[in-house]
Amino acid sequence: MFKKHNKKHRVSITQSGLSRRDFLRVSGFTLAATTLPLPFNNRISNVWQQPSRNGLLRRQASGTLRVAWPAPVTLDPAKASADSEIAFLNAVYDYLIDTNDKAELMPRLAESWTVSEDGLEYTLKLVEGATFHDNSPFSSADVVYTFNRLKDPNISSAVDLFTVVDEIVAVDPTTVAFRLNKTNPDFLYSLSDNRTLILKDGTEDPTADFNGTGAFKLVEYRQEDRATFEANPNYWLAGAPGVANLEFIFFSDEDARVNALRDESVEILPRMANETFLALQSEGSYKTYDIATNGYDAARLRFDRGVGTDPRVWQAFKLATDRAEIFDKVTLGFGAEGKDTPIGPLYGMYFDPDLSVPARDPQAARDLLTAAGYPDGLDLPFYFPTAPNRQQLAEILRSQWQDAGIRVELNPREEAVYYADGPDSWLEADLGITPWGSRPTPQFYLDVALKTGAVWNEAKFSDVELDALIDLAGSSLDQEERIEAYRRIQAVLIERGPLIIPYFFASLTATSESVEGITPHPFPGRMDLRFATVG
Repeated sequence: MFKKHNKKHRVSITQSGLSRRDFLRVSGFTLAATTLPLPFNNRISNVWQQPSRNGLLRRQASGTLRVAWPAPVTLDPAKASADSEIAFLNAVYDYLIDTNDKAELMPRLAESWTVSEDGLEYTLKLVEGATFHDNSPFSSADVVYTFNRLKDPNISSAVDLFTVVDEIVAVDPTTVAFRLNKTNPDFLYSLSDNRTLILKDGTEDPTADFNGTGAFKLVEYRQEDRATFEANPNYWLAGAPGVANLEFIFFSDEDARVNALRDESVEILPRMANETFLALQSEGSYKTYDIATNGYDAARLRFDRGVGTDPRVWQAFKLATDRAEIFDKVTLGFGAEGKDTPIGPLYGMYFDPDLSVPARDPQAARDLLTAAGYPDGLDLPFYFPTAPNRQQLAEILRSQWQDAGIRVELNPREEAVYYADGPDSWLEADLGITPWGSRPTPQFYLDVALKTGAVWNEAKFSDVELDALIDLAGSSLDQEERIEAYRRIQAVLIERGPLIIPYFFASLTATSESVEGITPHPFPGRMDLRFATVG
């Protein structure tokens, strides 16, 4: 049993000095009842050819791998959202279906699946021989329990993804069926959502024992200090894990995380400012990984109270913003310029390259504020997390907005505070910045962040036309109809949407030269460490 320490401890560290194919078309997996075979990539195919405990030989895990992260806040899989939270949980638990760095679906606890001709039933065949850390066998009952929990609005922040599910049935111990109330061509991607880690049937509090099927067992967890894991000797997948011990060491700021890599206190640094990444590249002592993503930073104003109740006010913010300047100064060329919509260029056919945002016009913005009843401009607090690049983004926005009479007071908050409950949190603040991690399909952002009443609709935005388009894009099996809907959604969001999205960021990772076998991911917390080794 692991040790959990609620007392806060801080680690002592010396302070010194589409990259992916076009979106996988629904016709790519066919809505006929066709079994999809296990599509292992080349990196792990040779592992499956080696003899293990099921007739295939397991390699001996060795060494300790240390990763620098901010401290996690929420460790219930149904509620987790931050990179450090997902990384922690991904070590202990498994997904049914994973995604790789190209947004391709990859089997995990589900080894294959079929889809009915009408697109309303998904049947998954589960791996045999997987066990939880308490040695109880994994079965379809655990899948049923996990997803019923994810459908519970009193527990889960993923509920918006699974309202489409009418029933989850354990057909037999190694087969589970999801029966839908309407078609959803992205449903397999919903099954791979960050929060769909599989719990043991009957688990009441996942944060009490962390009993998963994952490659690592939790040994000790010291809040705001570190989490220590050991290799699961009975892990169901041959060749994993590659290290005997895994440590996540928590730091409150990026400088401390970078210094930990430089002084060899950690071997992996996921997430960093772009200037930091360039500096580490120039030093020539580290392996560096740059992955284009669909992730973005969004500035937003609440529409349900205060100055945001007049839509002209937010239009003034949008007219006062120069997205090209922000892209150049913040991203340093990594990623792509944004256009106030989460549907970016990596979404291939769904992205409309011909749309553009209005040119910056501070005087027009001032005129809108005057018409809305604010001839002297606005004064507002502006909240954002102390994650890489966000301070710089906030400072540039403050400078640009000031030209239009919008004066903001910068209020940075540690991620542990910003994503917790409270009046200044990301879901409560009137004006804020929120980073959104990369997702393999655009439907996720629309369903959970932009649809009326969605659980993560932080702007409290509501638009009848947008809601109808979101429903159409998320249910139609006609690819041309989906393309048209997604492109109209972009036009609506540019015209009157609640977000300013100046760029799509890259996923940047640096490791020591001794690290092998990692698979960086567009969502850093989903980095696959199961096959990692350290010399």
